[in-house]
Amino acid sequence: MFWDEDDARLVAGRLANDGFAADIVRQAFAGEDDDEDHPWAVTTDAPDAMLELLADELDGWIDHEVGTPSESIPLPTAPRRHHRDPRASAGE
Repeated sequence: MFWDEDDARLVAGRLANDGFAADIVRQAFAGEDDDEDHPWAVTTDAPDAMLELLADELDGWIDHEVGTPSESIPLPTAPRRHHRDPRASAGE
C-alpha cells in the first residue's frame, strides 16, 4: 500500500520486471465512495520478503487480506534415524 500513485507504479514495474504478477488498484476505505484520499494497493504474487524491502524503501506498508493462507513448511512424520551398520565398520 502506498499513498503516492507514482510509488505504487514504480513497485509494480519492478515486480513485473522480476517476473511477478503485479496490479495496481485504489484501496477503498470501508463505506466510502470517494477515492480521492485512498491509498494505492499493489496486488502481487511476489514473496513477502521482497515486498517488505520495497515497502520500506518507498514508505509504504503491507496489508494482507484477512484469512490469506500462508505456505506451511512440510513437517516430518517420524523422527530421523541415523544408524550405522555395525558390519560396515568391521570390514565385512
